Amino acid sequence: MMPILVLLGLAVLLVMSFVGIYNSLVQMKVSVQNAWAQIDVQLKRRHDLIPNLVETAKGYMAHERGTLESVTKARQMAVDASTVKDKLAAENMLTSTLRSLLAVSENYPQLKADQTMSRVMEELTTAENKIGFARQFYNDEVNRYNAALQIFPNNIIAGQFSFKAAEFFQLDAPAERVVPQVKF
Repeated sequence: MMPILVLLGLAVLLVMSFVGIYNSLVQMKVSVQNAWAQIDVQLKRRHDLIPNLVETAKGYMAHERGTLESVTKARQMAVDASTVKDKLAAENMLTSTLRSLLAVSENYPQLKADQTMSRVMEELTTAENKIGFARQFYNDEVNRYNAALQIFPNNIIAGQFSFKAAEFFQLDAPAERVVPQVKF
């Protein structure tokens, strides 16, 4: 009778461990999804600011239509992107086109002095900072989740239930690592 109770106790312990591991993987996966949702909120704010920036710049930058159209097109691509991978690519392109706009705006002293432009730029800078913090939090959660997927015995349970590694939010081009210089 004693060996049966020991085996039964071990079976219960094994099942409880299995459930605990599964639940912790689910919690980490949900944390990654939440972190991505926080980035999405900040990206939406950024996307909302860009039309104001472009409209303010249009009056001063009549000869720079191509730059303004590039920013508008990149913004729309970022808004339309649906997968994490597509959003990463679109946001990186948007960042690049915004840098172009900021560089071109340096040639227009009246634009730099415009109060609306200053306010929109300040809001955009705040949004960029929040995006940076949200990306960092997201990448921390992805790191924690991906590491948990690789640890034994989690990797066995993760494989059985098709848990997939999450993608980090990374910059693709070396030029995107350069901090833009904005001078008013």
